[in-house]
Amino acid sequence: MPLYEHVMIARQDLSNAQAEGLIEHFSTVLADNGGKVVEHEYWGVKTMAYKINKNRKGHYAFLKSDAPAAAVQEMERLMRLHDDVMRVLTIKVDTHAEGPSVQMQKRDDRERGERGDRPEGERRERSFDRGGDRGAAGDRRR
Repeated sequence: MPLYEHVMIARQDLSNAQAEGLIEHFSTVLADNGGKVVEHEYWGVKTMAYKINKNRKGHYAFLKSDAPAAAVQEMERLMRLHDDVMRVLTIKVDTHAEGPSVQMQKRDDRERGERGDRPEGERRERSFDRGGDRGAAGDRRR
């Protein structure tokens, strides 16, 4: 069967237990239609980039499923009809990644960029040229 990943955003005024109850409800919908949820994660309440239905925050949930397309379509249909679910995203994947998702990993465990790679005490040189020779493109004097 094909593998899918789903992200669901539920209303912010639900309790954590109600949000996790939605995960269980939609897991049983998949199971009733011949699929199964391999793994699920509750990411908690997060602030969204923009308001959705007058909500600034939402309960985020992530599900990994192994289900036929008809079961996924039925689950998505019921999610879109449910009053507590604001958004749903489903992606078909080739394989499920092992371990926790990026959202569940601690910030310190993530790969750090240029800042984290510098040795202790070493700073980047900054050049503050306040006048000197700016060159032809940067010359603003007339």
